[in-house]
Amino acid sequence: MAPAGCCCCCCFWGGAVAAAESSFLNFHDSDCEPKGSSPCDSLLSLNTEKILSQAKSIAEQKRFPFATDNDSTNEELAIAYVLIGSGLYDEAIRHFSTMLQILSPLGRINEAVNDLTKAIQLQPSARLYRHRGTLYFISEDYATAHEDFQQSLELNKNQPIAMLYKGLTFFHRGLLKEAIESFKEALKQKVDFIDAYKSLGQAYRELGNFEAATESFQKALLLNQNHVQTLQLRGMMLYHHGSLQEALKNFKRCLQLEPYNEVCQYMKGLSHVAMGQFYEGIKAQTKVMLNDPLPGQKASPEYLKVKYLREYSRYLHAHLDTPLTEYNIDVDLPGSFKDHWAKNLPFLIEDYEEQPGLQPHIKDVLHQNFESYKPEVQELICVADRLGSLMQYETPGFLPNKRIHRAMGLAALEVMQAVQRTWTNSKVRMNGKTRLMQWRDMFDIAVKWRRIADPDQPVLWLDQMPARSLSRGFNNHINLIRGQVINMRYLEYFEKILHFIKDRILVYHGANNPKGLLEVREALEKVHKVEDLLPIMKFNTKTKDGFTVNTKVPSLKDQGKEYDGFTITITGDKVGNILFSVETQTTEERTQLYHAEIDALYKDLTAKGKVLILSSEFGEADAVCNLILSLVYYFYNLMPLSRGSSVIAYSVIVGALMASGKEVAGKIPKGKLVDFEAMTAPGSEAFSKVAKSWMNLKSISPSYKTLPSVSETFPTLRSMIEVLNTDSSPRCLKKL
Repeated sequence: MAPAGCCCCCCFWGGAVAAAESSFLNFHDSDCEPKGSSPCDSLLSLNTEKILSQAKSIAEQKRFPFATDNDSTNEELAIAYVLIGSGLYDEAIRHFSTMLQILSPLGRINEAVNDLTKAIQLQPSARLYRHRGTLYFISEDYATAHEDFQQSLELNKNQPIAMLYKGLTFFHRGLLKEAIESFKEALKQKVDFIDAYKSLGQAYRELGNFEAATESFQKALLLNQNHVQTLQLRGMMLYHHGSLQEALKNFKRCLQLEPYNEVCQYMKGLSHVAMGQFYEGIKAQTKVMLNDPLPGQKASPEYLKVKYLREYSRYLHAHLDTPLTEYNIDVDLPGSFKDHWAKNLPFLIEDYEEQPGLQPHIKDVLHQNFESYKPEVQELICVADRLGSLMQYETPGFLPNKRIHRAMGLAALEVMQAVQRTWTNSKVRMNGKTRLMQWRDMFDIAVKWRRIADPDQPVLWLDQMPARSLSRGFNNHINLIRGQVINMRYLEYFEKILHFIKDRILVYHGANNPKGLLEVREALEKVHKVEDLLPIMKFNTKTKDGFTVNTKVPSLKDQGKEYDGFTITITGDKVGNILFSVETQTTEERTQLYHAEIDALYKDLTAKGKVLILSSEFGEADAVCNLILSLVYYFYNLMPLSRGSSVIAYSVIVGALMASGKEVAGKIPKGKLVDFEAMTAPGSEAFSKVAKSWMNLKSISPSYKTLPSVSETFPTLRSMIEVLNTDSSPRCLKKL
């Protein structure tokens, strides 16, 4: 019997390091020979019945860490450990994650870690370090887990699983290049390691390297064509690359193998809807909706999103053949629906009236061959593809999406044509009315293309939300560092933001702590990364738990006036426990101030644009260019859309510049994000200068004038989906 207060897992680890000799830990010995040796094969070939039988035996004997007094909980935990021993790491992690919700409140994870620590102190081994590293990993303490996996590997280098987990500790912290090196090292140790190929593919996908990711996923599937996780991940990558037909094949295969896979079912429905196949799409969505979480079980992200997608899909289907100028999504969709969807809230909307079901007389969108379009329309599509590719970010986390490229290329061409018509005094037809075009109409052209390119994302005007929502404000929140996770997308801007923070700290202490200013100044000189700010936070009782810094956006309309930009927040008490984030709060008052600025710039732009049409002087073209960039500078700082503001604004820049006779020929530099360039610039002039430095503006080709009208060629949702679906690659490549 154990002494009072001693848990079973403590007894398990007690005495002469019994853990090292336990049948459980020997079962979890993954240091078998690579290349398909019999010990490895016997573990990997365990079927479900054997896994459950093995787990039951281990559970009855309580021969595993942090056993509980509950038999069913013990059996669930034992299953997770048997899965690890069987090489089924993804399933094991999923199982552990579920159990973690039960064990964490009971403090059992900490108990298990403490017991392992005692065992390591008595007699360290590669296996014990790996065990403890796994516990830290499932607790999301990736830095400490990394240290344990490293210690384990130093004691025994030939551990492909420990090397894989070491890579995953990098991956989950956003350190993608380091993760890739670890996954490659794991594959050197075990050439047929499916999970390492899968993880390598995912790391390359996050890095934005589509070709390398495809190759790694393919190698995983050559080893096991039925590897569900790889099929799921490859399908999602293909969807976000704009290859919807190929993505769909992966999701269908995934569901053949695992009919209740919620992610594959959701993505299957989404892929169908994006391609205009609404009947199949809504059928798949309904299956996800019927998969209600069990009492106490957390709902999956797919379950939370699916009802919004189904309602939106019904709306899109009903409007497939209605002219785009005759309706407005922001007006038609109920306010509470838009509010909940944009905020990703559970679908709990009072008195919500569902969208009508699918109407049999409205047929699905059919596939359109590229060759069926007239030659001039083919040329239009090829030009759009090329223009859209210039909007691609060359930054980790941004996968090239050829569907988005085409959509935003067509948006830029339509903006060009609409702005040219406006400057020659023509009116536009919007929402069933003919009138002079306003700046929002210009952005709405890009909004409609961005919406239909990916219906999964709510691209909505925030100022069109219900009054109650507007009064509370909408927060556009980005974590730059959260705990141990670094957001690699924004790494290029850390130094710029840090420099701004240091300036604001000096201003603050100059006003509130003049005696300690010298000490603060000396301390700031040693600050080279965000973590270095932690000691300085202690200099003042008001900032010891963290602080916020607000950026300001200078007005062009009213000299000396400034608007609220974004808020930088830093909280935390030690390295690894930091929140470093930026947030834009879109309130009604702030929106009105920015709108007044944009209104004034647009009025000036229209006047100068009309002069430019009648003049060929360089000065006029340059003034128009600066006005376009200034207008979009305020749009970026306002962040008026729930999603997609960045590429929408850039397509407007490209289109409006073409209307002024200038074509963007340069690509966005590696590591640069146009929205963050605007948000971190000291003013519109500085933003214009940096944007022009990479745009490589040149005189527009005369051939653009002969291109057919985008709005007349694609007047309905059906025609828009058709052109986004069509494969132009062989023909457009020849034209380049």
